[in-house]
Amino acid sequence: MGQRARLAGMLLAGIAIALSSAGLSMAKDVRSVGISVGSLGNPGFVIIANTATRLIHKANPQAQVTTVGYDYDLGKQVNQIDNFIAAGVDFILLNPGDTKALTPAIRKAQAAGIPVVAFDTAAEGADAAITTDNVMAGSVSCQYIADKLKGQGNVIIQNGPQVSSVIDRVNGCKAVLAKYPGIKILSDDQDGKGSRDGGMAVAQGYLTRFGKIDAIFTINDPQAIGTALAARQAGRGEFFITSVDGSPDIETALKDPAFAMIEASASQDFYAIPKVSVETGLDLINGKKPATPLILIPSTLVTRENVGAYKGWNSQHDD
Repeated sequence: MGQRARLAGMLLAGIAIALSSAGLSMAKDVRSVGISVGSLGNPGFVIIANTATRLIHKANPQAQVTTVGYDYDLGKQVNQIDNFIAAGVDFILLNPGDTKALTPAIRKAQAAGIPVVAFDTAAEGADAAITTDNVMAGSVSCQYIADKLKGQGNVIIQNGPQVSSVIDRVNGCKAVLAKYPGIKILSDDQDGKGSRDGGMAVAQGYLTRFGKIDAIFTINDPQAIGTALAARQAGRGEFFITSVDGSPDIETALKDPAFAMIEASASQDFYAIPKVSVETGLDLINGKKPATPLILIPSTLVTRENVGAYKGWNSQHDD
């Protein structure tokens, strides 16, 4: 290589380094973030919010993070978004209460220069959405039911709040069960409210209405535990339960003979969801859009047989 070529190469390398350094120096620091979750009474949302907060503070220790629960009240969540806008947050992490109804509030935030990242459930108009592959979660949980019943039996799908994650789980479950003509779905429209008390109340109704139940799929772990408690109170033990979450409570239940009727739960990675959400928010405020607006986190089935090897929500991670 001649001297002129070497000089040209050095010049180009210098320009590349300068541009790279300039890009780093121009990166926008995060000063404040608003997080809105379904309920601060749900341990999964608390873990997501706490993990997101820790990761935001790692990016900027001085950042102010405000976390609120909307308690499944859409009007309350709209007000929370308005408050985040008024506070001038850099971006919003939103667990949407409805796929479509929040779009005007999301557009309002974006008009104010505030990106919105949906997590756990999707929302139309959000800059990105990071969720469990909920169709997959419902599928693997209900495939367990179909396999154990050998394609024959009376099954209940215990529904929940009609957010995208729940709808997807139920659709995934139904798609699997539809392959087995010998499986009869006794009920699929009762809302367990996403809570232990709600699951218990709905299950009490089932136990009164149906004399023979072979399996119940619940859309999350709190409802599964509530259903098991209702069965225990009613002296019913002929059926088994599967769900979605892979929560610490279900880990305990899967190891406890007193909850033997709970047999499986499709996992949610409540470290990956906030991690990818925060990374996406930081990218967005620096002008970098995700390659795809919907990012799905895979789900695996946790059972009484493999729970000992399961790395759940409280596992330690290197950030």
